[in-house]
Amino acid sequence: MAHNTLFQACIDACLRCASVCNHCASACLQEDDVKMLVRCIQLDLECAAICNAAAQVMSLGGTLSKDLCRVCAEICDACAAECEQHAQHGMEHCRECAEACRRCADECRKMAP
Repeated sequence: MAHNTLFQACIDACLRCASVCNHCASACLQEDDVKMLVRCIQLDLECAAICNAAAQVMSLGGTLSKDLCRVCAEICDACAAECEQHAQHGMEHCRECAEACRRCADECRKMAP
């Protein structure tokens, strides 16, 4: 149980990020110019998958938790950068996603400096 307490803030950030990324991908598919959002959707889906995996491995106290956290921070940074571009054009779901990704990346970096 101690490992779960140690990782809990990061687990929570990863699960939140995965949820927000899934929402962003879904919302992007409803936009008029979906073709412009292909990279955003792809990164949203990859980020959600990695965040979910990282949260699961951390909850198990897995030996590769820190490695997954490093990868998770990288994909979160990439997703946030892409979403920030679309947020500048008024896409609120992308703004929310970028914020969740930045928070998650920060928490992951705390776990794997």
